[in-house]
Parts: sequence; structure tokens; C-alpha cells
Amino acid sequence: MALIDVVDLSFAYEGSYDNVFEHVSFQIDTDWKLGFVGRNGRGKTTFLNLLLGNYEYPGRISSNMEFAYFPYEAKDKTRMTIEILEEICPGFEQWRIYRELNLLEVAAEVLFRPFETLSHGERTKVMLAVLFAGEDRFLLIDEPTNHLDMEARDKVARYLNSKKGFILVSHDRRLLDACVDHILSINKMDIEVQKGTFSSWYANKEAKDQQEMEQNEKLKKEVRRLSQAARRSGEWSDKVEKSKKGQRVAGLRPDRGHIGHQAAKMMKRSKVLEGRRQQAVEEKSRLLKNIDTAEELRLYPLEYHTDRLAELKNVSISYDGRKVCEGVNFEVRRGERICLRGRNGCGKSSILKMILGEKIPYTGEMQVGTGIKISYVPQDASFLQGSLEDMALEYDLEESLFKAMLRKLDLERSQFDKDIGQYSAGQKKKVLIARSLCQRAHLYIWDEPLNYIDVLSRIQIEQLLMAYKPAMIFVEHDAAFCEKVATKQVRIGNLGGK
Repeated sequence: MALIDVVDLSFAYEGSYDNVFEHVSFQIDTDWKLGFVGRNGRGKTTFLNLLLGNYEYPGRISSNMEFAYFPYEAKDKTRMTIEILEEICPGFEQWRIYRELNLLEVAAEVLFRPFETLSHGERTKVMLAVLFAGEDRFLLIDEPTNHLDMEARDKVARYLNSKKGFILVSHDRRLLDACVDHILSINKMDIEVQKGTFSSWYANKEAKDQQEMEQNEKLKKEVRRLSQAARRSGEWSDKVEKSKKGQRVAGLRPDRGHIGHQAAKMMKRSKVLEGRRQQAVEEKSRLLKNIDTAEELRLYPLEYHTDRLAELKNVSISYDGRKVCEGVNFEVRRGERICLRGRNGCGKSSILKMILGEKIPYTGEMQVGTGIKISYVPQDASFLQGSLEDMALEYDLEESLFKAMLRKLDLERSQFDKDIGQYSAGQKKKVLIARSLCQRAHLYIWDEPLNYIDVLSRIQIEQLLMAYKPAMIFVEHDAAFCEKVATKQVRIGNLGGK
């Protein structure tokens, strides 16, 4: 057993006024299977880079382990896969790679193919295989399941569950529950380590947040009560003090000594109450600072004049004479949320593009309601650039509503003045989702919207779709999200996808 010891770590990017980390300390056991969670932009990838020694920082990170990072960026993808693996892990023993590939259910022949010919799933698996084939290394695995279908994700989960000694950055709740035994979470104010799966961590977080909110509400009421009581005691003290020079009662002069004593007593009570009020205020100020409130999102769907919005009958899609799918049948009615399922390469995105009106070669029948307004979230967000103001103008969005939606998705205001092209992958996806949420539409079509999106934002989006029940067709490989959101799942048969 070895430890990764983080002591008094602080870090800020050059030119930034805000610290990503500020005086954080914690320990990690290198035998753990550690899930790493937190909002987009909180510093998960930054921390991995700090472990790798890529940045200078005040504080201390100590460990006798060698760190290895996933994913490896292959510069020349035309080379044989085995040559690229040699680059990642020089001097590896081939039999170890064969062993790991067998566990991942990947044929060894992929090693002798150009890397560019491998599917996303195959690339992920061969990289994990070579990293785990090494010895005495602690692996830093950054979102390995992006662009992988559910079947591939399940295989990766089973594989990782059989291993130990890694940090896994992931927003996939099902994956985290399947293969980690500890959670490292970056919160608003600190970093904490907790034993258990994502579900147990999230349940504890919700319970703690609820307890703090109840305590906060209780203290708010107490502050109001004490303020009122202190004010009344102060007023009574003044009245009593003024009565020292009051009128005679039954010919007798007022006992000024007694009255003064009563006034002082009242004033003392007022000061005690004010002290208790101040103590309650200070206690209240310590609450809620670390709560990641998932603010309620809103949607503005339009109601179509008929119940049926779109229908596909016996649709088949072909490219260059090769069928990618056939016999696709489904209809979309008001309030239905259709999840298209299937392996990568089976034609799911092509079906979405057909409905959007793109020229996709197909046979069969497709009907889309006349005058239907569609809001679309594409799979790829890398093309985004320019300002948020320009995007709002281009898509006829109310700028204040658009930015408010982004704030609710935890995009910091400091990002608003930046070019969208400088945003992280997760932040760009949030821009596309916020844009879609601000558009009034009859039908929402989302293609893998959750890639790179943090888990708390995923839960927000789930709650939104469950509350507003828009008509929707989507492709998503987050199994937990699909189970919650979809009213119907349509399996698209794979005729050659990997």
C-alpha cells in the first residue's frame, strides 16, 4: 500500500485572479478505485495534470508511484496500433497486452492495424490495455467512455472493476457505481474523499445538503425572532427610563432607583438577545457555502396541432451501397421522449439528420408534420466560436434568458466575455443545450447531448425533461439518463458497427 499525499495545495492559471484550488489537503490510497466527480470547470483535469507534474504550484504532492494518463494523444494515427502502444509504454511485454485485450474482449489483430482504422471503442480498450499492462503505475483515466455505446461502456466497466489503483474521471453514474470503491469530489469550497460508490456519495450529499438547508431555515427564523425580541426590550427600556421623570401617582413621586434598575435590566436583556442573534447569524453564514444547488431549468415547448409529429415506416439507410440499418419503425407523439439505442455506427445519428431534413439516402417512408419547429443539439460542439451575444443574435434568443440558463448550468459569469472557442468541451456542450432550451419548438432532437457534461447538470436536465415533458427524439449512451427520461426506447439494428 502506498499513499498520494496532497498537502496545502493551491493553484491558479497564469493571468487568472481566481484559484482553482486553495489550500486543499487530502490523502489517496494507491490501491483504491477512485471515482473523481465535480462540476465542469472545477479542476478535475487540472488536478490530473498537477499529479503528472505539468504545472508548478505552491503546496506539496508526494507519492512514490509513477503516474500514467488516459487518453494518449496519438500524433500520427496512420501508424500501426502496436507502434503507438510502444510510444505510450516503451518496452511493454506483448503477452501482457494480449492478456488485457482478452479481458476487454478485443481481438489481438487490432494491434496490427493502422490506429486510424480502429473504432472509438477499440481505441479506448487498447489504450487501457497497455496502461494496465505496466507495473507499479497509478492510472489517471479521464472520461474513457465518451462516444462509446452502452455495450462498450459495460465492457469497460467490468474491466475496470477487475482492476485497482486508478482515478477515474467520469460523469456516467452507472459506470462509477460499477467500478469504484471511493469518491473524490471537488465541491464549491473544498475537496473531499469518501468511501463508497457514486450513488452512496450522492445520497450522503443530498442528506447533508437537506440537513444544512433545514438548519439554515431554522436559524433564519431564530434571527428574526431574536431581532424582534431585542428591539422590543430596547424600546421597553427606553420607555421605563423616561418614566423616571413621569407624573406623580396617587401623590407619590416615582421611585427613580427602582425604575433605573428595571430599565438597566431591560437593556441588559436586549444586549443578551442581540448577542444570541449575532451568534445565530454567524452560524448561519457557515452553512450552504458548499451546496451545489441544481437550480431549476425551464423549457418553452410549443404545442403542435395534432397528436402525431413524425413517423418512420420500414426505413433503411445505405452509404456507398452498404446498409447501416434497415426496418426502422417508430412514431413520435406529443409528450413522448424517444431514445434511439444501438451500437456505434448503426445509423442513429443518420436517422436524426433525416428528420431534420438533411439529404440522407434512405428507402421506406418518413413523414414529418407540416410547419414543425425543431430544436437541435448536435453531437459535435468543436465548431463553436464567437461570443454568446453573437449566438443569441444569430438564433434569435433573448440574451438575458440565454445567459441565465447558462448560469443555472453552472457556467461562471467570468466566461461570458470569452470566445466560445476557448471553452472546455463540457462548457461548449452546455452552450448548445442552453441554446436549445431557450428555443420554442414542437420537437427537440438531441444527439449525444451529455458527452462531457458533469453529473449534477445531467440530473438538472433529467428533472427538466420530466417536468415539462416535451416531444423529443434523442441518442444518449448514459443508461441512467435514458431510463429516467425516455418514455420509449427504439432499438436500431447494427449491420456492421463496432
